[in-house]
Amino acid sequence: MKFLIINGPNLNLLGLREPDIYGSQSYAALCDFIGEVCQSEGIEYKLFQSNHEGAIVDEIQAAYKCFDGIVINPAAYTHTSVAILDALKAVAIPTAEVHLSDVNSREDFRRFSYVSLVAAKTVCGRGFEGYREAILFLKDYIENDL
Repeated sequence: MKFLIINGPNLNLLGLREPDIYGSQSYAALCDFIGEVCQSEGIEYKLFQSNHEGAIVDEIQAAYKCFDGIVINPAAYTHTSVAILDALKAVAIPTAEVHLSDVNSREDFRRFSYVSLVAAKTVCGRGFEGYREAILFLKDYIENDL
């Protein structure tokens, strides 16, 4: 099983950016955490982070017939990107959405997610552990529900 893990804009600034919301651990620590989870589950993975919407769309399109699942934290593009939604719909790869913070308890504009329209599951407000939950859910979903 092979997963593409996508992180959107400003996640590369974890630890610096609003630590009261996103925590004090760095993006490198998140990458290490994701790697440990995937390795312990026997999942091959590729990590990708970009601050650019088009680069994320390109990465999703390139995943077609290469990956079994996508875990995505679209960050700010969650609430604005029909392009990312359309790319996910086009490749039709099972997807889990994850957010470090609880977007549903924040500003009103953060409560709608375009990605949620295609994601098999959305996990929010669990910090790094949300990635574990999304990865484990997606693995089980692919093995048992497809």
